[in-house]
Amino acid sequence: MIPYKTILKIDRASKQPIYIQLTNQFINLIKERTLPPQAKLPGTRTLSDLIGLHRKTVIACYEELILQGWIESIPKKGTFVHKDIPLLQQQEWTEKVIDRTDDKTGFSFNKNPILNRKFPQDYTEDYMYVNDGVSDERLAPIKELSIIYRKIANKKHMLKYMKYGTTYGNTELRETLVCYLNETRGLNITKDNILITRGSQMGMFLTAQLLVDNQDYIIVGETNYSSVDTTFEFAKGKLLRVRVDENGLNTNDIEKLCKKYAVKAVYTTPHHHHPTTVTLCAKRRIHLLNLAKTYHFAILEDDYDYDFHYNHAPILPLASHDTCGNVIYIGSICKTVAPVFRVGYLIASKAFVDECAKLRRFIDRQGDAILELTFSNFIKDGSLDRHINKVVRIYKARRDLFCKLLKEELSEYLSFEIPMGGMALWVTLNKNYSWDTVTEIAKQQKLIISEWQRYDVANIKHNAIRMGFSCYNETEAREFVKRFKKTMVLVDA
Repeated sequence: MIPYKTILKIDRASKQPIYIQLTNQFINLIKERTLPPQAKLPGTRTLSDLIGLHRKTVIACYEELILQGWIESIPKKGTFVHKDIPLLQQQEWTEKVIDRTDDKTGFSFNKNPILNRKFPQDYTEDYMYVNDGVSDERLAPIKELSIIYRKIANKKHMLKYMKYGTTYGNTELRETLVCYLNETRGLNITKDNILITRGSQMGMFLTAQLLVDNQDYIIVGETNYSSVDTTFEFAKGKLLRVRVDENGLNTNDIEKLCKKYAVKAVYTTPHHHHPTTVTLCAKRRIHLLNLAKTYHFAILEDDYDYDFHYNHAPILPLASHDTCGNVIYIGSICKTVAPVFRVGYLIASKAFVDECAKLRRFIDRQGDAILELTFSNFIKDGSLDRHINKVVRIYKARRDLFCKLLKEELSEYLSFEIPMGGMALWVTLNKNYSWDTVTEIAKQQKLIISEWQRYDVANIKHNAIRMGFSCYNETEAREFVKRFKKTMVLVDA
């Protein structure tokens, strides 16, 4: 006789219903073979008396076990463990303590080394990071967005947006962005040319999956946004690299490669090249568009920080000059407002957008319709423009201060050009120093320089990294430079 009274334990303080607690314990007894197949269970009245529970609780437990297929009730005979429960194959018992830290998996799966990245580990809040150039979340218009979101969510007709919707993104946001982008970026698009994405990276992933067949050639800069390199390599594309100078991608190099290879696409960040921050000059912009028309390749234009320009008006994107449907234009509201708001867009020919929408169904299905409606209203009532005007003034002041501090305190160790826009500097370390050494010693000053190697995947040994300034206020910028200088003094010691 199984000692049910001592084996079965009930926690009356638990939020889990008592009959479910009882059910789970019976399941464990069956899996462990304490209750083997065809073992007879005590009657509900008998068990309720043994363990001190109401009979209805035991009945509910047995009914649940029957529904799940663990036990069966045979009329006029009783309740039994189901005869067809197979033996659970468990690891043999050993007195040696098993090390579980390797997190073993009981099945095979693909591991792609292309995806390997040394992401920074978490540190306490008193650490500072050298970042790529990110917006300051403290400046995000949370109050304005919250008011709009609540107002929208409280309307009864919003219930229809709680259902599955279109994979193209919320229709109202698409229409709003069409007007906004046509006015601000000189585009000439309709709703059919735009797909809402969860940020620019989704747009790049969709593009790579649809553009690239095995070993297709993709042209990128010698210095390039490393996530795009990974995205195209994951799609089994083959990267061809061209030089980048003070005028951006060298389009003469691109032309030479087009004569030699069947190039499928060129990736570019023409407004502020990532990572060097330089702007693609007008001559090269037109040359690149003409090459795309001649050699029938796509131009993937990533306009990740169009709104942040300080010295003069933003330069119109390549997409505004595209007359042959060669440009796939990708942008995002994430970097303008805050990274947490995953709202971006992909703009291309209707045929390409349609195909992206089909593929998107099997990746993410759809976006957040209420959030997208919120941003539609945020754009239409002028709040986005007001936010941009505000943060551009702040980021310009932060750029100027950051550059001033670096020149005053660290000019003997590094050099840079003041960028016309964006949220980061391209900083070159004196050739007498190594980022390897600087990175290790910087940790002593609670300054983290992560993944600096990704800025030189072509191994041209430029000894430079991208250094963001936009997320640091005056006090933080001074502290950042102070820690960096202490680091370099220790490197020299």
